[in-house]
Amino acid sequence: MLEVLRTRGYQAVTMAGIARKVKRARASIYRRWPSKPYLVADCLVSTLGASPAPDTGSLRGDLRAAVGTLQRAFAGPLKQALPGLVADMAHDPELAQAVRRQVLAPRRKSMRDALDRARGRGEASRALDVELLLDLLAGPFYFRTLFGHGRVDRRLSRSVVDHVLKIVERK
Repeated sequence: MLEVLRTRGYQAVTMAGIARKVKRARASIYRRWPSKPYLVADCLVSTLGASPAPDTGSLRGDLRAAVGTLQRAFAGPLKQALPGLVADMAHDPELAQAVRRQVLAPRRKSMRDALDRARGRGEASRALDVELLLDLLAGPFYFRTLFGHGRVDRRLSRSVVDHVLKIVERK
């Protein structure tokens, strides 16, 4: 499905086309996904992962794991699909809601949990705007993928984590 998103856009993704590709009846596809937006969102979750920040025992490790999922996805399968998907989200409220609910919310919760663990270990200040911090972690990956002005690679991942840790550690 990512190939269709990448080459032809969200409108070209159809439940019937997916059913043909996987050699299943459309009804079996609809039993698992009630509509196309849910199917696309589930595909994104399988590409990005729903819980990107495992408990590694340190905030640095948790954040490296989290941004690593973005780096791998945006340097790979989502690189060319993301711009069209974002454009389609702007015109399809159901798709936008499905992506926010199924993809972004669980990922943000995972990273929020990592920050809570770090606070419990004394690694992070309690005086943080956590939602802004989550945007700072993910934003460079989305921005570079959408506008293509910089590389999405391990160096970016390390740099993002290093800069965010400087903010987090400030008391």
